[in-house]
Amino acid sequence: MKALTKAEEEIMHILWELGSAFVKDIIKQLPEPKPAYNTVSTIVRILQQKGFVGHEPQGKFHKYHPLVTKDAYTNSFMKGFVERYFKGSYKQMISFFTKEDNLSLSELEQLLKELKEKKS
Repeated sequence: MKALTKAEEEIMHILWELGSAFVKDIIKQLPEPKPAYNTVSTIVRILQQKGFVGHEPQGKFHKYHPLVTKDAYTNSFMKGFVERYFKGSYKQMISFFTKEDNLSLSELEQLLKELKEKKS
């Protein structure tokens, strides 16, 4: 799966939340300062080319919807992230976050509990 730019990811999060939307609906969800209509429209068309977004014509406008689920993208993104930054080792990643105090002992215990439940 192709990686998304920050702007593309922001648009995808909106489409995942809304389910489907016109460009004007996407713009309403974006923070200030709002980008130009043409800018958002171009990003959506790029997402279509990458296979992330589909559309349905509705009059002279298009209503866009995600073709890739948030879970599928997150899974692909995280696998790539772990591969690039931690040599494919989830153990190294968890160790890093534990050392950086970004992962508390209670969070680590909860994570281990969830992993055990998934294996059962």
